[in-house]
Amino acid sequence: MEWLTYGSGYLAGMKLGGTPLVEYTRDRLHRETVRSFGSRAGSNAAYELTSTYTPAGQLQSQHLNSLVYDRDYGWNDNGDLVRISGPRQTREYGYSATGRLESVRTLAPDLDIRIPYATDPAGNRLPDPELHPDSTLTAWPDNRIAEDAHYVYHYDEYGRLTEKTDRIPTGVIRTDDERTHHYHYDSQHRLVFHTRIQHGEPLVESRYLYDPLGRRMAKRVWRRERDLTGWMSLSRKPEETWYGWDGDRLTTVQTDTTRIQTVYQPGSFTPLIRVETENGEREKAQRRSLAEKLQQEGSEDGHGVVFPAELVGLLDRLEGEIRANCVSSESRQWLAQCGLTVERLAAQIEPVYLPERKIHLYHCDHRGLPLALISEDGNTAWSAEYDEWGNQLNEENPHHLHQPYRLPGQQYDKESGLYYNRHRYYDPLQGRYITPDPIGLRGGWNMYQYPLNPIQVIDPMGLDAIENMTSGGLIYAVSGVPGLIAANSITNSAYQFGYDMDAIVGGAHNGAADAMRHCYLMCRMTKTFGSTIADVIGKKS
Repeated sequence: MEWLTYGSGYLAGMKLGGTPLVEYTRDRLHRETVRSFGSRAGSNAAYELTSTYTPAGQLQSQHLNSLVYDRDYGWNDNGDLVRISGPRQTREYGYSATGRLESVRTLAPDLDIRIPYATDPAGNRLPDPELHPDSTLTAWPDNRIAEDAHYVYHYDEYGRLTEKTDRIPTGVIRTDDERTHHYHYDSQHRLVFHTRIQHGEPLVESRYLYDPLGRRMAKRVWRRERDLTGWMSLSRKPEETWYGWDGDRLTTVQTDTTRIQTVYQPGSFTPLIRVETENGEREKAQRRSLAEKLQQEGSEDGHGVVFPAELVGLLDRLEGEIRANCVSSESRQWLAQCGLTVERLAAQIEPVYLPERKIHLYHCDHRGLPLALISEDGNTAWSAEYDEWGNQLNEENPHHLHQPYRLPGQQYDKESGLYYNRHRYYDPLQGRYITPDPIGLRGGWNMYQYPLNPIQVIDPMGLDAIENMTSGGLIYAVSGVPGLIAANSITNSAYQFGYDMDAIVGGAHNGAADAMRHCYLMCRMTKTFGSTIADVIGKKS
């Protein structure tokens, strides 16, 4: 993969080998206006996404050469996204005075549905007042939701969710067939074991492994199946999945049949390209270097020989020159001294096998949530629809593709229904995390909270959900420069600077330390991204 940029790092395209894969067209403000993808990326691309902007710089529309995923965006005077219109339906959003998402209205032919979201002052979900008019609940103690329309919840002394049981509706005779989820954690409050039980028997068990940086590197899942005797029990051999990371972004998913690699838009958590390679194809691509082959076949007794490190280095360099068809005179002289020729060694080099790969483009919404996978010929290989909190409403997957990515930074676990969100696990049904924030109150007063305006704010790290990600998103939208990760780093350091100053000069919120934090933040934003973008960030933060 090779990124193509111009000017101060503005993204112009991406190549796979020598073939253009994605191309961008930008306006005078360097905002993306056209994105093309496919084997004919450019003017005749099979996929071409056109974006327009309002005079205030907000995203106004995204139109495809295929009309299925066209979207038009409406904004109010406060900068809130109040409407998203598509060819099939329109969604309208209502907000509270503090900017929380209060309602979603879905309009389509013969359809008009309004879903309210009632919360207590801390942002915890309350019973729907329209469905439960007699409810007197106004707040959840300790921000721990004890029950909702679907489940009953239990927590341990650390505030971690330990049990979730199907709720039996009032008036229904209890049959003891409800399912219960159990969650177990390690000393660092990371989920390491999950099981789902019904009738006292486990339906599924899963274990999770983490690397020294706290990133999930593997999971093992045992599912209930019928054994040779006819009894139902957990499988003896687990389904294993291994993960590879680029910093805090998941880039590789490896199973026993395939490897899926994801390329992200630079500096963001929005997936761009999906590359899937079957394990059989990868095995065909494995080859021995010239030095390895000569060492393995260089002994008459079949036990091989061991070359000195200097000789291995010479052979590796020579192999590179032969493959590039540019053997140096120095290498030719060395071969002549050994009684060899370039042609004789070239015949020993194993050919390169290019494995077959399935390449798709992620077509995402304005937040970075994948809505479709587009093949190189422009066809939709997978598509799905979600609600505002990341719950999947429907899916079309005729090719049985594995697509685990949800809201930015999240990966779906089928066995638990949770989304792994780097430092925590997110429950989309509740729209919140199942454990308190590892950074404590630095992430907000409610330590279980996901952004209460999920239409515009994301939390790809499972840590700080509001100001940091809003700033990063604005930078990318206004400038076209990959800046979300850089902005997040700057804002985090600004918060730490504020805490350090508070220890020196004192002062609560809006005091001297807080003023110095804002000054530090805006100075660094201005230096990094320029005064225009810093001014926009300052008005929104």
